[in-house]
Amino acid sequence: MAATGGTSVLFVCLGNICRSPIAEAVFRKMASDSGVLEKWLIDSAATSDWNPGSFPDARGLACLRSHGIETDHRARQVTKDDFMSFEYILCMDESNLRDLKRKANAVKSCKSKIELLGSYDPQQQLIINDPYYGSEQDFEEVYEQCVRCCKAFLEKNS
Repeated sequence: MAATGGTSVLFVCLGNICRSPIAEAVFRKMASDSGVLEKWLIDSAATSDWNPGSFPDARGLACLRSHGIETDHRARQVTKDDFMSFEYILCMDESNLRDLKRKANAVKSCKSKIELLGSYDPQQQLIINDPYYGSEQDFEEVYEQCVRCCKAFLEKNS
């Protein structure tokens, strides 16, 4: 759990190998650089059960490394406990949002605020598109969106 008086955030996408691990790594680095990492519980997960235990997509890892960010995240699926443990669950698109809200309805003591990460984008790009079938440039666009959104989210919650 988060440190006393801390906050928690779970980033979610479909498979937890592209968008959400990028968002998690970006946010973790921002929190660390801001000196507030110990106040946060930060993780990422998938709505699907397609990739448990997998490392993030190699193109995503290369993108993160090109910006000086490393991650050792392994994919996992969202659990019922997540809805009771995380204050914020931030997802990437409308399909993720529907799946998460449906799962949250099955949890009696859901405390999570479930939102689109893109709702924090100062450029108002609400949806963070899945780069899986795209190019390295698509991963870079996801990274740039995550930087903008995570910066705004951290500023709002600091």
